[in-house]
Amino acid sequence: MARIGLGRLHLFMPASPKVLDRVTILGMPVDRVRMDDAVSAIRGFAQADGFHLVLTADSSMIVAAQEDPEVARLFEEASLITPDSAGVLWAAKRAGRALPEKVSGVELVAHLCADSAKSGLRLYFLGAAEGVAEEAAQNLRAKHPGCQIVGTHHGYFRKDQDEEIARLVGEAKPDVLFVAMGIPRQEKFIMATKHLHQAKVAMGVGGSFDVYSGRVKRAPKVFQRLSLEWLWRLASNPKKISKVAALPRFVLMVLRSK
Repeated sequence: MARIGLGRLHLFMPASPKVLDRVTILGMPVDRVRMDDAVSAIRGFAQADGFHLVLTADSSMIVAAQEDPEVARLFEEASLITPDSAGVLWAAKRAGRALPEKVSGVELVAHLCADSAKSGLRLYFLGAAEGVAEEAAQNLRAKHPGCQIVGTHHGYFRKDQDEEIARLVGEAKPDVLFVAMGIPRQEKFIMATKHLHQAKVAMGVGGSFDVYSGRVKRAPKVFQRLSLEWLWRLASNPKKISKVAALPRFVLMVLRSK
């Protein structure tokens, strides 16, 4: 499977013929994809040669890319970048390049578990506190019988243990590695150790394991429909104020941009 780049136009073949182009927001590319397109593309990546980074780009990640060259480089190197916040959808629409829907990391985890039960994709859960990834895996296996989650490990390890943990992941031979350690730690871990974890596809998924373990409740549907999940997360966990604070900065940057 190859990616053909023609400016903003690119195609993933044969995984996702519906992925046609991408929009640029504050200099960072975001693919105009639906959830089904993303799942199809990831399945294709897992069957192809080489390594593929998937980013689920929210407002905070795009703001971080303005200040951290290493984060900006992730956008250049990613094979797929999905829109993962209401702010990103708003910015694209304002630019006259509306995105079809939000494709979040937390939803991608569930959809890829469902796909794994049919396709046999081997998944690995790395991150969150002790026991959380395993609880999430148990719940998702119960919901999607046949889902191939081939290993779990918590994310509370020192940076000087990165290579050791990556080798442990590699022993399970996953096709897709989900890493839940927060932006940009999770993405930097993925790229720095890709020769050791050896997953064909890897993506950061933030607090997804906390949700699927049942330890954290996701925002009610009404908050999701009104694009107010960020408000629910802040009310539920005030420690997330630094991430939520990126949203007004993002809005201001977009309004000031040409």
